[in-house]
Amino acid sequence: MTVPPDLEPLANAPPSAGWTSAPVLAHALPFLAWIVLKSVLDVAVPDQAWKYAVLSLVGALLLVTLRPWRYYPRPQWRHVPLALLIGVVVLAIWVVPFLGVADGMPLVQELYLRFGVLPLGRLPAFPTQSLYSPELCGWPLTLVRLGGSAFIIAVAEEFFWRGFLYRRLLRPDFLKAPLGQFEVEAFCWSVLLFGLEHREVVAGILAGAIYGLLIIRTRDIWTAVVAHVLTNLLLGIYVIRYDAYGFW
Repeated sequence: MTVPPDLEPLANAPPSAGWTSAPVLAHALPFLAWIVLKSVLDVAVPDQAWKYAVLSLVGALLLVTLRPWRYYPRPQWRHVPLALLIGVVVLAIWVVPFLGVADGMPLVQELYLRFGVLPLGRLPAFPTQSLYSPELCGWPLTLVRLGGSAFIIAVAEEFFWRGFLYRRLLRPDFLKAPLGQFEVEAFCWSVLLFGLEHREVVAGILAGAIYGLLIIRTRDIWTAVVAHVLTNLLLGIYVIRYDAYGFW
């Protein structure tokens, strides 16, 4: 019997239940190493913009070495238009609450800013400069910051949160869990944890839900990867263009 292309990885998947197995490390290590290294660098060299270049280099090396995408079929190009649309939609979810268009609903905007953005309970600051402003660090490091957030951590996040964690909550041998499988409790946990990773918690939860549903609908992890990359790329361009460094 012929196995449908989108289910081939399930038919030929290696054992992936062990936490030190190659599939688990490929999916989890790039993201977890990024989080740990970022925390260390933020403490050790808080005022140095080159730390993001180190993060990006380490993240890129881990992704290229471990190749989490080898456990999936190639991208299905028919899903690209939907992925691009979702990328723009998530960008809007992230940015609109901070724009003047939300001023028509001041109470809603204040509630969002107080209780949807960390730290909870007080209005967040909106810096117009950061370590990564081209005026402070130069364009090369600003562009590294843009590229790292779009093409490295966005990719690592998708393979960790949607490729690994959600499916690991479905079954220990996570590669045997089909990408199109939906289970409410596992989905809610993965979405909530993804949201808590971000300063903009509510936007993060909504983004995680949208990216997750996109994969479940298309059974193609690359749709969420493309959408997430586009969101982060456009957000970074917005940050640089309008000095909205609170997002960085």
